[in-house]
Amino acid sequence: MCDTEYKSFYLWLAEFIGFLGLLALCLWLALRPKEPTCSVTFVTIEQPSDQNGTIFYSLEFENQNKDSNIYYDDSTFLFLYGQRQDKVAETTLKSFHQGTSSKREESGTVHAKSELLKTLLSNAIKNATSELKVALRTRFHYKTWGIKSKFHGLNLATNLPIGGDGKLKFSEKKNKYKLKQCGTKKLVSSVKH
Repeated sequence: MCDTEYKSFYLWLAEFIGFLGLLALCLWLALRPKEPTCSVTFVTIEQPSDQNGTIFYSLEFENQNKDSNIYYDDSTFLFLYGQRQDKVAETTLKSFHQGTSSKREESGTVHAKSELLKTLLSNAIKNATSELKVALRTRFHYKTWGIKSKFHGLNLATNLPIGGDGKLKFSEKKNKYKLKQCGTKKLVSSVKH
């Protein structure tokens, strides 16, 4: 009789611990925040003069989380060109906060190396398009129910088709270019200063 009671107690205890484990897993999956996304919505390259050219750009940051705010540190935004990924221009986006389930536009201008812009635009005129790579590096943390997370790194990049007129080309289905995750070492080691 005693053995049966002990077995049923241990069975009940094992089921209870299993239930708690399953509940913890479900809560972790439900509350784990999604990574923010960033897209390029606008790029125009002004015809360069002898010294500098200007790039006008607009980025869209999106926070899809319903429970988590995102706090960004200063971000580095790079424009790269060519197979060697020579740096055409670089700018810093100041730190900012993004609320839950929101989008945020960041626009600006940056002065660029004239000789690289002239090469890019002449190739775009010859071939109907030329490719300009953009990269964004930053770190951020979440704040969920008043609790701050540790910092997370974000290293994003994408290639943009630039037309002979110096403007970003869009297709009928695409009105922005989403930046995708890339390896830290690959991006850092490939940028030529």
